[in-house]
Amino acid sequence: MKSSSWIRAMFEEGEKLKKQYGPENILDFTLGNPITEPPKALKEELIKIIATENGGMHRYMTNSGYEFVREEIAGYCREKTRLPFSRDNIVMTVGAAGGLNVVFKALLDPGDEVIVPNPYFVEFMFYIGNHGGVIRPVDTKDDFHLDVGRMKDAITRKTKAILINSPNNPTGVVYNEEELKELAGVLKERRDKGQRIFLIADEAYRKLIYNGTVLPDVFNIYEDTIVVTCHSKDLGLAGERIGYIAASPSIKNIRPLMDAMIFSNRILGFINAPAIMQRVVGKFQNAKIDITEYQRRRDAIYEILVESGFEVIKPLGAFYIFPKSPMPDDIQFVRELQKHHILGVPGIGFGRSGYFRLAYCVDMDVIERSRKYFMEFSK
Repeated sequence: MKSSSWIRAMFEEGEKLKKQYGPENILDFTLGNPITEPPKALKEELIKIIATENGGMHRYMTNSGYEFVREEIAGYCREKTRLPFSRDNIVMTVGAAGGLNVVFKALLDPGDEVIVPNPYFVEFMFYIGNHGGVIRPVDTKDDFHLDVGRMKDAITRKTKAILINSPNNPTGVVYNEEELKELAGVLKERRDKGQRIFLIADEAYRKLIYNGTVLPDVFNIYEDTIVVTCHSKDLGLAGERIGYIAASPSIKNIRPLMDAMIFSNRILGFINAPAIMQRVVGKFQNAKIDITEYQRRRDAIYEILVESGFEVIKPLGAFYIFPKSPMPDDIQFVRELQKHHILGVPGIGFGRSGYFRLAYCVDMDVIERSRKYFMEFSK
């Protein structure tokens, strides 16, 4: 509990400040809660499905999800990767968080290690620990891209997987093909020596990418790859908790792995992904919300921070920005921000002290009103 999320801690402190000063006077950048509405066509499809009189729509189905939905998603994966995905490579999950827990339950034995680039989404530590695993954070480079040399040095005989998150929370960095191929080369070397290490990619933000940036296809970079994703952000369905696991058809002896994940989906208490949302999202694999609004907000907050003298890397994806704290103690700096009614999250909450995170999935007015407060730090 003491290691619990600084995101929620700052959010709860913000709730107290909102009661004290009024919610309109608090500029809250703590939670990555999508503000865009789902596409109109998706809402129409949802109404249509709910109005259908077909019997059995709300009953259990196989623990991996509806066959026809998994086939729709497999078709999307085939189109994107040119690999022979089938419905048997897909498991429908209760969001990406549920999917990651299913993967770790299936893969990890007690004491197995999972390497995670640092900074990282703090819940990863708990997802891994839930199933007896041990997280091994490895610092990224100063620009938050992968330090493959450090990752290579961190591999031990207990390493079972490497978990990457791109576009990244909290930095907004998108890992490029060159660094991912370098990492794959390291993993292939270990495989040739008899150690199989899985690459797990959390791609919850994969369609929230700006300025023509391309998200590399990890399936065609490394064979033992499992991608976990959700539609919380790309379709604006965070509260509906719908996602899926896609395991590469290139994984040798894949059937026991798939069976373990399907079994884990059940025994972790998820049973199956929500029935109605499965029926909806299968048809919208090529759709996404309008990301221009997020990009506009990204540009605005980045401009404000640079103008105010902060050291910051411009995000290429997701809806977070991770500036350097002007104080060595990032917790103290976040407290200072609160005095100006700005709520952020200290970098230590993501494993990297000396920084702070702002989630810019907020009303544009919140960003614009923050300018004068950030400018005060440049005086």
